[in-house]
Amino acid sequence: MNSILNRNLFFIKEHVGIFKAANNFDILDPESQEIIMHCREEKLGFFTKMLRFTDYKRMTPFNVEIKTPKGEKVLTVKRGISIILSTVEVFDENDVLVGSFKQKLFSIGGKFNVLDPNENVLCKLQGKWTSWDFKFVNENNEFGHVSKKWAGLGKEMFTTADNYMLEINESVPKDDPLRTLILGAVICIDMVLKE
Repeated sequence: MNSILNRNLFFIKEHVGIFKAANNFDILDPESQEIIMHCREEKLGFFTKMLRFTDYKRMTPFNVEIKTPKGEKVLTVKRGISIILSTVEVFDENDVLVGSFKQKLFSIGGKFNVLDPNENVLCKLQGKWTSWDFKFVNENNEFGHVSKKWAGLGKEMFTTADNYMLEINESVPKDDPLRTLILGAVICIDMVLKE
C-alpha cells in the first residue's frame, strides 16, 4: 500500500468541464493545497463516451486510476455496466483486489456495504444526498467521513459543488486496506450517486 494513504485528510476537487465524458479529480493536501494524487479516467471507450451524454450516464462502466504526481499507481476503482444497483471494485497499486462496494436496494440517501475481497462486510457507507454528508460506519464506530462542509484549514477552498473533504479516522491503522477502500469510495459516491 502506498504510504500516501496513511494521511487522514484529503481534499478532492473535480475537474469541471462543459462537454466532459471522463471523470477526473485532483486530491490535495488541505493544509498546503498541494496536489498529492491525480484521479483520471483514461481508458474510456467510444460507446461509453457517447452514452455519458445521455440519460444512460449512470449505467455506464468506469475505470478510474489514482496516481501520485510522479505517476505511481495508488489504486484503481472499476465498475462494469450498472442496470439497477452498482458493484464497484477497488484494486491496489499491483491490481490486486482490495475489496468492493455493493449498493443496497431501497436506500434513499445512498447506502453501500464495504466488503473485503471475500465479501465480508467491513463497514457501511451511509449518507444523505441532500446534504452531501456520508459516513463509513460499523455499529458504533465511524471510520471516515465525506462532506462538502469542513471547518478546517481547507474550508476556503470550497468554492464549487465539485469539491469535498474526506477525513479518515485516526483509529484506522496505517497500511490498513480499509484506507484504500475509503478513498476509492469517494470516487464511488460521486460517480454512482451524484451523476
